[in-house]
Amino acid sequence: MRIAQVAPLWERVPPPAYGGIELVVALLCNELVRQGHEVTLFASGDSITDAKLESVHPQALRLDSSVKEYGIYEMLNLARVYERADEFDVIHSHMGCAALVYANLVKTPTVHTLHGIFTPDNEKLFTHAKDQPYVSISDSQREPRLGLNVRATVYNGINVDAFTFHPEADNPPYLAFLGRLSPEKGPHHAIEIAKRTGLPLKMAGKVDVVDKAFFEAEIAPHIDGEQIQYLGEANHVQKNELMGRALATLFPITWREPFGLVMVEALASGSPLIAMPLGSVPEIVEDGKVGFLCETVDDCVKAVAKLDQIDRADCRQHVRDNFSMQSMTRGYEAVYQDVLKKRYSQNGHRKLASMKELATSGSI
Repeated sequence: MRIAQVAPLWERVPPPAYGGIELVVALLCNELVRQGHEVTLFASGDSITDAKLESVHPQALRLDSSVKEYGIYEMLNLARVYERADEFDVIHSHMGCAALVYANLVKTPTVHTLHGIFTPDNEKLFTHAKDQPYVSISDSQREPRLGLNVRATVYNGINVDAFTFHPEADNPPYLAFLGRLSPEKGPHHAIEIAKRTGLPLKMAGKVDVVDKAFFEAEIAPHIDGEQIQYLGEANHVQKNELMGRALATLFPITWREPFGLVMVEALASGSPLIAMPLGSVPEIVEDGKVGFLCETVDDCVKAVAKLDQIDRADCRQHVRDNFSMQSMTRGYEAVYQDVLKKRYSQNGHRKLASMKELATSGSI
């Protein structure tokens, strides 16, 4: 198949550190190429991919202080994609609602992955284009009241083999927290859990400008470099070590997380999870098998004492079985096939039952 993948320009694909969407796009592009598809990635010019790279700017926008109007580059990127729409069998947008108005102007179908959350503002555009094909990244992310044409849930996947498995936690033990230092990620809860259990807490993640006041008021006063340690942003190797050597990774979120990639990365590293059951968490964490779902901070504290019940090998196998890049890619291939079958059916052509038929028909 000829597939266009469209990524945000704010961060490189894949990201050097934090950037869940860009990491997913990178893995998907490379795996699709390995499966024999012709893939073109529209992303920042510093992206690294096995696909053919097309870009309207040489580097991630966040790195270029000369750029003041980010939306201009987003529009240029989408214009380039849709001016060439006839070159592709399917366009796959990871741009949220930004591509919706463009997609209605061409015959080539666009699949939209819902990476983010719905807001009172963006709901207006999503419902305007509710008949376009969408993919949710968790069942909990869906909003049935909006009536969107959600064709499937495809869980985000990772390259499991890129994570070193740690069969045992370090001694002396510690707890880990990885993620943005923001209220919705719950780092303040992680600190409370650590203090109440008496265990050290090692934290890594970025502090966005919007979260600086929260960090200074709620997090920084507790960082003593001993029990509560802040390590800054972590790259792939550092994340793997931080979570893999931890007694457990804490995920005490306060919002409906659409899909917490950190959870999957922790489990692949061998770290059990102690998590609040909001959003996608119950779909990822099998309670009592790879960690514990906890309603309150009190429950989280109690769960620490039960961690010896978790087999760390089960944590990694759970990811391999359900959240690998291969399973993610198969999920998206099925969506592409479904969308193309519907397109040919609507155009009066016979229904094409498989990727093989699509290829041999000369349509792809």
